[in-house]
Amino acid sequence: MALEEFEKEHITEREKGISQMRSISNYGMGIFFTIAGFFFMFPTKYTARFLNNYDPALIKIFAVVCWIYGIFRMYRGYQKNYFND
Repeated sequence: MALEEFEKEHITEREKGISQMRSISNYGMGIFFTIAGFFFMFPTKYTARFLNNYDPALIKIFAVVCWIYGIFRMYRGYQKNYFND
């Protein structure tokens, strides 16, 4: 049996629905974390009064971490690699 036969396994309708739901969830969380990173990196008047209590370097690092994690979540939603063991 060739390796290509295992790659062409058909997924059920239930697995398609789960895959679509997880993909949408990953896109949504990725967008949320990316936007949150922008709010931390470029604070508005409203968020600046909360962020002034913390170290600016740590806030910038946290913003970059939010961006990286947000991009990772969007990539994972694009990849849709949920049922491969």
